[in-house]
Amino acid sequence: MMEIKKIAVLGAGQMGNGIAHVCAQAGYEVKMRDIEQKFVDNGITTIKKNLDRGVSKGKMTQDEADAILGRIKGVLDLKDAVKDADLVIEAIPEIVKLKLDTWKEVDGAAPKHTILASNTSSISITQMAAVTKRPDKFIGMHFFNPVPVMGLVEIIRGQATADATVKAIEDVSHKVGKKTVIVNEAPGFAVNRLLVPALIEAVFAIQEGVATVEDMDLAIKLGLNWPMGPLTLLDFVGLDTALYISDYFVDEFKDSKYRAPALLRKMVRAGWLGRKSGRGFYDYSGEEPKPMRF
Repeated sequence: MMEIKKIAVLGAGQMGNGIAHVCAQAGYEVKMRDIEQKFVDNGITTIKKNLDRGVSKGKMTQDEADAILGRIKGVLDLKDAVKDADLVIEAIPEIVKLKLDTWKEVDGAAPKHTILASNTSSISITQMAAVTKRPDKFIGMHFFNPVPVMGLVEIIRGQATADATVKAIEDVSHKVGKKTVIVNEAPGFAVNRLLVPALIEAVFAIQEGVATVEDMDLAIKLGLNWPMGPLTLLDFVGLDTALYISDYFVDEFKDSKYRAPALLRKMVRAGWLGRKSGRGFYDYSGEEPKPMRF
């Protein structure tokens, strides 16, 4: 079986820089690509901050942190990023056309042996694989946020994914310190199939005045032993991402039970996307998040 040594990560945002971080920490040479230098720079800065935190907590030495950062190269040119990669992991926005166009370009530029993996949380692996000439080497590799902390990778088989591809991605996932589950492609895979409807139902409860934002979060934290409440989690994930997945589920399942509440759609239209925009179910403009009133 081919040994994976070089990894290209497409996207330097929250997920992309986290994936680059754990891959470099495991010893892989990593190219992290984004479309603008400021995005690449922000990604590198985030990785450095996380490594510095590890040094301050005694989890690694400064030399180890420097070595990890030294294995990550930020690039803008996609062809440069993938030209010598053994594995390409895509972590770009959840927009179908953007992903399909990107994979067509990657397929034409990457070596024939290269495995192509999408970090998508919901989009069809089979659909993306079909625009390449290597559907047997195409797979879902779904990390969870924050990547350096969360211990799971969902590995998603497309219709044509080869067993050898699954095994290679299992090996990489274990090497970067993650446990894995194998999922046959279906909308939302395993985790989001259950999680997103639960988060959406929490928004319906707020819309109907069942509880305040803070009480709903507290109820689920203590009653179900979640590490954070559903509305805090929605703000963390991004309300636009949750809305996209909800709409995608309705389209794929043809079942209205996955529909998004009007409140969620209205908040997205207002630009209240959660932490990344400074306001969602909480207002993040002050020192401490303040729950919104609806």
